[in-house]
Amino acid sequence: MKHRAALVAFGVLATALVAAFFTLRASFERDLALAAARALQGSEVMDTRCGPIEVQQAGEGPPLLMVHGSGGGHDQGMAWARPLSQQGVRVIAMSRFGYLRTPRPADASPEAQADAHACLLDALGIAQAAVMGVSAGGPSVLQLALRHPQRVSALVLVVPIAYKPGAVADSAPPVSNEKDALLLQLLGSDFLFWTALNVARGPLVRHLLATPPEQVAAASVEERARVDDLAERILPVSARAAGLRDDTRLGKRLGPYALESIGVPTLVISARDDGFGTYAAAQYTASRIPGAKFVGFDDGGHLLVGHDAAVRARVVELLGTSAR
Repeated sequence: MKHRAALVAFGVLATALVAAFFTLRASFERDLALAAARALQGSEVMDTRCGPIEVQQAGEGPPLLMVHGSGGGHDQGMAWARPLSQQGVRVIAMSRFGYLRTPRPADASPEAQADAHACLLDALGIAQAAVMGVSAGGPSVLQLALRHPQRVSALVLVVPIAYKPGAVADSAPPVSNEKDALLLQLLGSDFLFWTALNVARGPLVRHLLATPPEQVAAASVEERARVDDLAERILPVSARAAGLRDDTRLGKRLGPYALESIGVPTLVISARDDGFGTYAAAQYTASRIPGAKFVGFDDGGHLLVGHDAAVRARVVELLGTSAR
């Protein structure tokens, strides 16, 4: 009887596990399909002299080229900049090399990406634009201002991944090779990332988005929704993996740029507790660009939680100044 009862219990458990597996699989496949469909919304792939580039546009007025950060694409850039399109700005959000429908070429350096930015402006018939680079979008935006200065009317760098001399102290410890390897494993799998979103969102926000999750929990409803939207937009991570792999190693390959030669109105923004340690690099970058303004927050992490409205206000102010 005991043996028979054990077999029945095992059968019930096995049935429950199989049912749970198929339920989990169905949820994952549904969410992944929705994410893939959302990543396509509003964008087109433009043929340029530098190859295909995915782009999404909104609004009318002076153009702003929006260059997204790590884990993004045109969708991440537009999610941040769309409110600017309602304030007299033509937002042009693009996907960098290896993200979504912009292929990764053999040369995916910031210099090559900067040339591709110029090619995109050519394809759109835009002679000059303000340019905004967020996080890992910073190096190519700086290179655009250096390699094609006549194409840039104003420059905005938000929590930029940028070079700083070794003597410049940082408020955040450097990212270890072990952590890089862990992130690359997580970012190489849609299922692993989806699982982290659903069962370990706090650690994901802390380590992948470099933002204290306790600050997100204490933020406004709007700010919490913004963080959740950004995290969920990283799916499908498989469609962004090539770009993510490059971005993960980007900061360790950067050398000094000739920042003193940049001659356009420039705004640089970061937070002291950014887990990616962009604060000191942002300060240094602003100090080397003539006339650049630096805005630093004590908290907010890499996503500048709690400062979204203030950051947009400063960007609008700069764009107005450059237009005049």
